[in-house]
Amino acid sequence: MVIASMIAQNFGATLAKQMFAAVGAFGTTGLRVFLAAAILMALRTPWRRPLSGRILTWVLLYGCMLGLMNLLIYQAFARLPIGIAIGIEVLGPLSIVLAGSRRLLDLVWFAAAVAGLMLLLPLRVGTGLDPVGLAFAAGAATCWALYIVFGKRVATQLGADAVAWGMVVAACINAPLAVTFAGRALLDTWVLLTGLGLALLTSVLPCTLEMEAMRRLPSHVFGILLSAAPAIAALAGFLVLGEKLTGVQWLAIVSIVAASCGSAICAARLRPA
Repeated sequence: MVIASMIAQNFGATLAKQMFAAVGAFGTTGLRVFLAAAILMALRTPWRRPLSGRILTWVLLYGCMLGLMNLLIYQAFARLPIGIAIGIEVLGPLSIVLAGSRRLLDLVWFAAAVAGLMLLLPLRVGTGLDPVGLAFAAGAATCWALYIVFGKRVATQLGADAVAWGMVVAACINAPLAVTFAGRALLDTWVLLTGLGLALLTSVLPCTLEMEAMRRLPSHVFGILLSAAPAIAALAGFLVLGEKLTGVQWLAIVSIVAASCGSAICAARLRPA
């Protein structure tokens, strides 16, 4: 489920990037999230089980992180190759793994992640990476980490219904920005149809799969699988958009993937069967 989710998300991201010329990153994000929320509410009809008390608070937090994560990563996509943006964003789940570990070996994985990040930062002349885009990707990483924390709490109680409610909250954040920045262009037939496909590929399918996976997997195992995201994103960007990375940038992505996978595997070995 997690691997299928990553494939859909990252190849869908290449479709989103092609929409930027028509409605911009804000318009693309808002339209996608709004349509995804409408589809999920129609399919899941979650209002039949009203939310109340503490679970409502967690759903609101989960939805806010979902909305901000989408908003920030699309701003990063507008400025960076997809593989690099995802490479930085996946540091969020990695932080979840490292936060729960106390072994000396984990310092190695932490160092590998930092080394990968340093290779991507525009510290050298001619790197060609937008600092603002890097900042947006870092913000998305923070939101992704909190998305996992809050998502784990709501998944055990609500299952896939949590995705529908969370997407509604995310739409409340992103839809007003879409209308403000894109306006009537959102009503264009091509934009609406593309946005519908985008909603299915990058929101409805992945979020549903991830929520079901989070019900079945410990957070550290979820992190192991997510470690492949930057490589899948870089491949999607190359195949669909022709985005080519330099040798140093590939080395950075490999370093981050190794750190994510290695630290999660070590964490899994420390857990009781």
